[in-house]
Amino acid sequence: MSMMKSSIAALAAASLAASAAQAQTPPDLRDLVGARGGQAEGELQRRGYEFVRTQEGGATKWSYWRRGGDCVQISTADGRYAAIDRVDRGQCDAGSHGGGNAAAAVLAGAAVIGLAAALAHHNRNHDERDEQHDGDYSRGYQDALYGATYDRNDSEAYHDGYLAGEAERSNRRASNTDHVRRAPWAAQQACSSRADDFQNRPRGSSTPISVREAGGGDWRMVMGTGSYRSVCVVSDDGRVRSIDPY
Repeated sequence: MSMMKSSIAALAAASLAASAAQAQTPPDLRDLVGARGGQAEGELQRRGYEFVRTQEGGATKWSYWRRGGDCVQISTADGRYAAIDRVDRGQCDAGSHGGGNAAAAVLAGAAVIGLAAALAHHNRNHDERDEQHDGDYSRGYQDALYGATYDRNDSEAYHDGYLAGEAERSNRRASNTDHVRRAPWAAQQACSSRADDFQNRPRGSSTPISVREAGGGDWRMVMGTGSYRSVCVVSDDGRVRSIDPY
């Protein structure tokens, strides 16, 4: 019995050691712990990591990224990367749907595209293009998008950027729900492109935030383009029937 207990203890210790080793921060990502989410996302892509999915709970957001056979989990709190851990590669396969890799690529680029589109739209309406103004707007946008606390002592440009970031955060959360993702990928992509054109925004700015079956193989999608909304009716295979203001 003593030998059995020793064997079990040894196995448990080995298992714990393996888990601890697996949860370590990859050496090439240690410098990103504490970085702002909006800035670090582009750096992750530059280092060869591909966005997989996001899950949220309370004030913390967990995102999963892969590079080859490696999978990492990034915990974001108050707009910054609180921890980056290597996890089982299965975590980067969980919840994948048809067209999942393409969906991940679109979501990964949404932060950059969304900010550029929102800033360009804001500057067109307010005729403000100086570097300080754009920097404040961008900071507000990223703070809202990644859940950082609103800075009440900042500028009006920061405030406007924060509102735009909140709208984008809401759109991205809605588009990543199982309710929306049950719609065919081809249909989602077709309506996203058409909504971009309809709202005169760059490619990748629009995303479905609500969907329902319209019968006959068609879908009715409410599209979010920043704070703007439109309704797109599309077939399973991506033929857009109509798009109208919401």
